Amino acid sequence: MHPPAAISLLLLLLTITTTTTTNGHNITRILQKNQEFSTFNHYLTLTHLAGEINRRQTITVCAVDNAAMSDLTAKGLSLETIKNVLSLHVFADYYGAKKLHEITKGSTSTATMYQATGEAPGTTGFVHITDAKGGKVRFTPEDNPSQTDVVFVKSVLEMPYNISVIQISQVLNSPEAMAPTSAPDLNLTSLLQRDGCKSFYNLLTTSGAIGTFLSSVDGGVTVFCPSDDAVKEFGPKYKNLTAEGKTALLLYHGVPTYNSMGMLRSSNGLMNTLATEGANKYDFTVQNDGEDVKLETKVVTAEISGTVVDDEPVAIYRIDKVLMPRELFKANVAAKKGDGAEAPGPDSSDDYGDDDTADQKANSGGKVVASAVMVLFVVVAFL
Repeated sequence: MHPPAAISLLLLLLTITTTTTTNGHNITRILQKNQEFSTFNHYLTLTHLAGEINRRQTITVCAVDNAAMSDLTAKGLSLETIKNVLSLHVFADYYGAKKLHEITKGSTSTATMYQATGEAPGTTGFVHITDAKGGKVRFTPEDNPSQTDVVFVKSVLEMPYNISVIQISQVLNSPEAMAPTSAPDLNLTSLLQRDGCKSFYNLLTTSGAIGTFLSSVDGGVTVFCPSDDAVKEFGPKYKNLTAEGKTALLLYHGVPTYNSMGMLRSSNGLMNTLATEGANKYDFTVQNDGEDVKLETKVVTAEISGTVVDDEPVAIYRIDKVLMPRELFKANVAAKKGDGAEAPGPDSSDDYGDDDTADQKANSGGKVVASAVMVLFVVVAFL
C-alpha cells in the first residue's frame, strides 16, 4: 500500500474509533469542579434534574452560585417547587458566550425544561434573552418581565453544540414556577390502580405479592407494570403457573431500589428484582436506545411505554409485555438456542422470544470498534 493512501486510511479509522467511543456529558462532574456551584449541583441531583440534563443534547444550563441558591432555599419551597424553578434554568438550546453576544436583533426567547415538562401553563416556561447595552446579556422569565437584573456572568464550560454551562447572577423568579406544588401521591396501592395498571394490581392483591412491594417503598422501589392488554394476553400462561411461580413472576416486575427515567436511560446492565434470592437470580438486563428503554430477559424483551409516577422513592413505569424470567420459562430459552422452533412453556401459545435481535443490536457497536481496531493494526504493519 502506498504511504499516502495508508496514512489516509489510518486517519479515517482513528476518526471512526474516536467517534464511536465518545461519551455524553455529566453535569454533576462538570459542576463538581466549581465549589461555588455546590448547592446548585446538590439540588440538581436531589430533584433528579441531573439525569434529565445528562440524557439531553443541545442544552444550556444556567448555574447560580451558592449565595443565590441560599436566597432560593430560604423561601421554604417544597422540593417539587424547587425542581420547577431549576427547570427554568435549563434551556432547550445551545448558548455559548459568543452566541449570547451575537443574538439576532438583540433579543430572543428560548424554551426551558420547565416548559418541556408540561408543568408550565401556556408559555410561562420560556425565558427572554437580551443583548443589552454595555456588553451585558440579560435573562427575563416570560411571566416576570419586571425582573431585569439577572445577567450573564461567565462561561463555565462549552461543548459545542452539545452542552453549554454558564453562570448567571441570580435565580430566575417565575411566579408560576414558584407556585406551591403539592407533594406527589406515593401511596403505592392507589398508584398501581392508575394508567393501565389495574389488571397487574389485581394479580398482586390476589396472589399476596403486594405486601412485598408495599414493604419496599421506604427503601426505594421501581415497579415495571405490564399494561392491561399485556396482562390479558399473558393470561393463559399465568394460569398454568404454580402459586409459587405466580408470586415469583409478579415479584420479578419489582426492583428494590428507586430508578428515575433519567437513570434508566443513562445506564445499561443487569438489574436484580424483588424475586432475586440466593441461587434464583431472577434478573434482567436494562438496555437503552436513545429515548427508548427496554427490559431484556432470556425469553422476552419488553419496552417502557409510559410513566405512571417518578418521584423518589417510588417509580412506576408501564411496559408493553409481561416479563418472563428464564427460571420459569426454561423451555422457551432452550427453543431459542436450538432450531428456533416453538417449544411448549407453561402455555404453548404465542412465543415472546425476541431478545436475540436486541442482543445483536446491543453488541453491534462493540463489534464495529473491534473490527476497526483490527484493521488499524493491519494498516500500521504495512506502513
